[in-house]
Amino acid sequence: MDASARFICSKSWHPCGLSTHHPNSHYQLCPRTSSASLLHTTVGESLLRAVERWPDREAMAFLQDGVRKTFAEFQKDVDQAAAGLLALGLNKGDRLGVWGPNTYEWVLFQFATARAGIILVSVNPAYQLQEVEFALRKVGCKAIVCPTQFKTQKYCDMLRQICPEIESSSPGDIKSARLPDLRSVIVLDSRHPGMLHLDDVMQAGSSQYVQQLQDLQKKLSFDDPINIQFTSGTTGAPKGATLSHHNIVNNAYFIGRRPNPRICLPVPLYHCFGSVGGGMCMAMHGISLVFPSPGYDGKANLAALESERCTFVYGTPTMYVDMINQPDLAKYDLSTVEAGIMAGSPCPPELVKKVVSLMGIKEITIGYGTTENSPVTFCASPKDNLERKSETVGYIIDHLEAKIVDPTTREIVPLGMMGEIMIRGHCVMLEYWGDKVKTEECITKEGWYKTGDIGSMDGYSYCRIEGRIKDMIIRGGENIYPAEIEQFLHTHPKVVGVEDARMGEEVCACIKLVDGQDCTAEEIKAFCKGQIAHFKIPRYILFVTSYPLTITGKIQKHKLRADAESQLGLKKGK
Repeated sequence: MDASARFICSKSWHPCGLSTHHPNSHYQLCPRTSSASLLHTTVGESLLRAVERWPDREAMAFLQDGVRKTFAEFQKDVDQAAAGLLALGLNKGDRLGVWGPNTYEWVLFQFATARAGIILVSVNPAYQLQEVEFALRKVGCKAIVCPTQFKTQKYCDMLRQICPEIESSSPGDIKSARLPDLRSVIVLDSRHPGMLHLDDVMQAGSSQYVQQLQDLQKKLSFDDPINIQFTSGTTGAPKGATLSHHNIVNNAYFIGRRPNPRICLPVPLYHCFGSVGGGMCMAMHGISLVFPSPGYDGKANLAALESERCTFVYGTPTMYVDMINQPDLAKYDLSTVEAGIMAGSPCPPELVKKVVSLMGIKEITIGYGTTENSPVTFCASPKDNLERKSETVGYIIDHLEAKIVDPTTREIVPLGMMGEIMIRGHCVMLEYWGDKVKTEECITKEGWYKTGDIGSMDGYSYCRIEGRIKDMIIRGGENIYPAEIEQFLHTHPKVVGVEDARMGEEVCACIKLVDGQDCTAEEIKAFCKGQIAHFKIPRYILFVTSYPLTITGKIQKHKLRADAESQLGLKKGK
């Protein structure tokens, strides 16, 4: 960690220097400078530098597939795949989708597309027919890479349903009515009529296309778009956050500047947490990545931490809950695991403390960001005290600005007061692909990105997240942020998980108990009395055995809400 970051732990120093940037230092405006400069390189150039420094170091290990690659071996595969894509007729600026779980080929095409100036489209492996058709059509994918199937997801079958013309087409020359831009389907594991096999791509890159790839490097700019990540679409159709080389290279550079030689990576690659925090950090810092399984598996994760002697672990809160609740957790030797990061959704303080006490990960940190911000904007120091680690998301990362504004007036609010978090700097996406209106709604003329998250900052720029603006409940004239209630209920000894389901202007807490424990709604309400304001105490309390989850481990609130309303006999919105 650089010297400027180390001082953050000192109470006599302010990392943002508020008084020099705002007439009143009691207001929440935080620009963060750094002793390290921004990088002006492409993704491909970044990988080449890593290969030059650490050619024989293991870059990644996919344990269930038995795949291990050094940096030099990986670079050779990347160039071969990139030349193959050019041979198929893909050009700089074309879009290629990757649709599937965590496999070596996902990372391979992440870097092969970047090397060839092709824009990688990260497609959620859980997408069904309507969702994948929308995503591919929205951004005009010319090619898509996928396995035949994974678990219950039959990718090739779904593509045939959307594009029945595939079976009668020549591979690489698909002409589809519903996906007019699509030309190639590249299958990773078997051959299908009208589709290419991965081997076809790897063998297509003759010396002619290798030379074309080399010549192309002079035409690539670090400001070019290189990755489209779809947002979750919880408030409407998914939007394609378009990220540049500059976005993801610098985000990975500044969040990965710590000696973490071996990272266990169970988070999905299609999500920024996996592709930038994982793949890009590997390229920027020579980190070795360990992938326990194609899809999340708590036992496989713990086994990988032990067998691969990992020093660092990534995970969403849900993944950590799963790990600490494994009945045989104590049998795993996690002594090499020095640190970890928890991000992707709100992180309850009690969960952070349990990870420290039960898994022995003393240097666990919380990260906060959004897909539109490439993704990380705030991150704590591993050396911060437990209070800061468990109750804040850390401080703004290098070369970014953050401010907290009143959602109505858009004026900066005083220190400690809640408001909307806004971010400006190298992390802010270029646009929502093909959606100028939505882009202008969330990025101001001055370049500030509106996160839609409610939070506050203290005098040292540490940020507390209180919830989403859209989740705020007004009950009897009082503003209620569900996250605050959830965090309090996590302190109950019988509670392992809490989520809210909004009923009009009432609150329903959906609570998951520790295995083997019994509890009543009255007991929970009594626990709340005198501890949180009476208007914040949930009116409805339901006990659940599990939550509906997205593939990234986020709770699907709309499904939870529908289930709760059904159980309680309430009409939606009443």
